[in-house]
Amino acid sequence: MRFVVTGTAGFIGFHVARRLLADGHELVGIDGMTPYYDVRLKERRHAALLQHAHFRAHQLMLEDAEALHGVFAEFAPEMVIHLAAQAGVRYSIENPRAYIDSNIVGSFNLLEACRTVKPKHLMVASTSSVYGANTDFPFRETSKTDHPLTLYAASKKAVEAMAHSYAHLWTIPTTMFRFFTVYGPWGRPDMALFKFVRNILSGEPIDIYNHGHMLRDFTYIDDLVEGIVRLSEAVPVTGQPIGDLDSLSPAAPYRVVNIGGGQPIDLMAFIAEIEAALCQKAKRNYLPFQPGDIHKTEASPALLDALVGYRPQTPVAVGVREFVKWFRSYYQT
Repeated sequence: MRFVVTGTAGFIGFHVARRLLADGHELVGIDGMTPYYDVRLKERRHAALLQHAHFRAHQLMLEDAEALHGVFAEFAPEMVIHLAAQAGVRYSIENPRAYIDSNIVGSFNLLEACRTVKPKHLMVASTSSVYGANTDFPFRETSKTDHPLTLYAASKKAVEAMAHSYAHLWTIPTTMFRFFTVYGPWGRPDMALFKFVRNILSGEPIDIYNHGHMLRDFTYIDDLVEGIVRLSEAVPVTGQPIGDLDSLSPAAPYRVVNIGGGQPIDLMAFIAEIEAALCQKAKRNYLPFQPGDIHKTEASPALLDALVGYRPQTPVAVGVREFVKWFRSYYQT
């Protein structure tokens, strides 16, 4: 099958592309190689993908509508997985414009491209951050998402609404998946696990916000990829919900699905797993709660399980060890 995947030089896009190529699919990857973090890491990911005969890469920004439409017109994808975005909760406070340009304008251009080629299934990344100030745990796909706490979360919520309107107007089967703190090998340098490992190994202190009083539903990258691949075959059909827990829209072939295991881990327990994997204690710098942060995330995996018979299950201890193994190999530490 022919896939277009956006963000293939990014952490999640790289892993999704690698899995699809291993499964025998033909794939076009799109990435703008923005300097939000070390571009060399992005280039290394793309270089690995380019070893596959069925992978072609296009370096372009999604804000460039003409170039994006050209790729879609030439390749005529059957499936589209939209993972490219300006990531980072805290960075959205420093540089909000980047989120409007990439997440809103870029996603609009992608939706317009999909309107012209009509893929069999459009899959779009969202985030657990859209649950915002909601404290009704676990987060269910039908829970309220009316109070985003950062522009990053608001931009993702806006993309969900935009995608729904296109699914309704142009009958584009669409699945939005909400990620929950994804981690693993080839991860982003701005993420907590990467920072913690790097600083502990270099003898630098790690910053622990809210004095460690936070819970996160961590999702190992292989579990996330498995969920996405399985969901690619669960194409939404208007009027065919699978039960009361389904988020299927009554007006469009559109569904929202959490990809998270529903087993939140205390931040201090997470740090303890890192210390165990490194055989080294961290120097700790305790800091107050940061604006835009959420005290706790917890996914309900019930809908994902009902749709595809799967839920993330890799223990944090295993996932952290795999990241540390990759980090030591990549940076020769």
